Parts: sequence; structure tokens; C-alpha cells
Amino acid sequence: MKTDLKQYLSRKREMVDEALREVFPPASDPSRDLVEAMNYSLFAGGKRLRPILCMAGAEAVGGEASSVLPVACGLELIHTYSLIHDDLPVMDDDDMRRGKPTSHKVFGEAVALLAGDGLLTEAFHTMTLPGPSGIPDPEALLKVVGLVAEAAGYRGMVGGQVADIQSEGLEVDPPLLEYIHTHKTGALITVSVVSGAILGGGSEEQVRAVTGYGKKIGLAFQIADDILDIEGDSHELGKTTGSDEKKKKITYPAVFGLERSKEIQRGLVRDAIKALDSFDQKADPLREIAAYVIERRR
Repeated sequence: MKTDLKQYLSRKREMVDEALREVFPPASDPSRDLVEAMNYSLFAGGKRLRPILCMAGAEAVGGEASSVLPVACGLELIHTYSLIHDDLPVMDDDDMRRGKPTSHKVFGEAVALLAGDGLLTEAFHTMTLPGPSGIPDPEALLKVVGLVAEAAGYRGMVGGQVADIQSEGLEVDPPLLEYIHTHKTGALITVSVVSGAILGGGSEEQVRAVTGYGKKIGLAFQIADDILDIEGDSHELGKTTGSDEKKKKITYPAVFGLERSKEIQRGLVRDAIKALDSFDQKADPLREIAAYVIERRR
């Protein structure tokens, strides 16, 4: 039976939001301003794609979504921190995010910077907390924490972000463009679904297949962002469009053109779905999410 993706995403997003609220109750001590800033960005209306991918990865190998909630929440904390830092004047200098003023516009640059730091460090604390099903297998959790740290750090997201900044205004060859996209965005998306598969008890073969899936949709997701910056609606996106061209960023449409970028994106989605050929219907949410990645409007 085909997954009702809209209902699935909504149900899983509610699970994540409920779990995140338990992690971040209102603070009353001198850290309250910092916690308020962390909450402001964390509950600004995100899609929760990364934690949902983590839960869907666990389900695909026969595990329970609730069993990976702490790690799923940790992934969202890392993603949110990266958005706060991306928006800072020293980075992309954006005023709006998800239809709301960015963190530094509300709390000032110093508190926004520290809110990002707080979310990043809290992410790894959150991953070690017991979930509804208790604490996962310690060996699997240790492996996952290592993979997440690698994907979020200089080997992944941070390294990709630096390459992105340093390439602005330059003529860049396609291999560097792919490096930027697979590291800046793709690495955290890939590790999200892989973490779920590992914690869900997946076999080595299943984890390999899910890794291939994650790499394909991670790149497709960033290409979708590139395209939305050209074709998207600012109101739907909750941020200004056209910023990539203004900043002379290296994007797929800038290198390959809009139509060819869409072809590449569709091919990546086909390959991602094919990577799941050995899985049964429990992997249908992952298949549906792959299609959603290029159909989304924000």
C-alpha cells in the first residue's frame, strides 16, 4: 500500500517536535536569553526532514521510529545551528528565515552565534539520552555519533560551507561544485538516514544500500534549493530568492543551466529509489521522500 506521504511527514514531525520540547523546556536561570534564542530558531517551522529520514531509515530495516528519537532530535539541532550561523552577517547576511526575522536580527549577533554553538553541543548530549525504548545498543550508538560528528564537521558540512564561500565569484569546475553540494548539504542528509538504519538493526548490506540512497537524495536536495532560488516564491520559501546569483555562488543552474540541472536531479531521484530495490514496503516512506525532495516548494 502506497504511503500517504503528507500524513506520514505530519505524524513524524509531531513526534520530533514533542521530543524537542522535552529537551528544551523554558529556562529561568541566567541562561534564559540563550535558551530563548535557541528555541526561537528550533521552533520556527522547519520541515524536520533530517530527523524524519532517520526514523524512516530505522523503519526500512524493521526497527521502530521511536527508538531513534534522541539521535533524530540531535540531527535537527545540528541543522538548526547551521542555519543560524549561515544567516550571520559574516556568512550569508540574511534577514529572513522561514518567514521570520533571522536570529541575529532578533537577539543580536553575539547571542545568535552562541545559540548556534549551544544547539551544536546540545545535539551530542541529546543523542546519548534514553528514548521511549531506552538506550540503543551502545556499539551502534557510538558508531552513529562518530558518523554524525564526521558529517557535521570539516569532513562534511563545515568543510563544504568553507568551499562554498571561497568559490563565490569564481569559475568552478563541476567536480568542485559536486564536492560543495555533497558536503555542505548532502553529508548531514546522508548520515541522517544511515544513522536510522544502523540503530534500527540493519545489516551491512542494508546500510550500504541506504547510504547510496542518502547520497543521491542529499545532492538532489541541494540542487532543488538551487532551483528554488531561481523559480521559487519568496513568500512560500520564507526567504528572499535570487540571492545565489547576487552573491555569485556556484550552483548547478549556474554551471549546467536550469533544464539540465532538473534532468540531473530527476536522475538522482531515480537512482536513489533504485538503491532500495532489495527493501520491501517498509522502505516506501523513503521512496516517497525521494520524490518529495524535488517536488517541494520550500
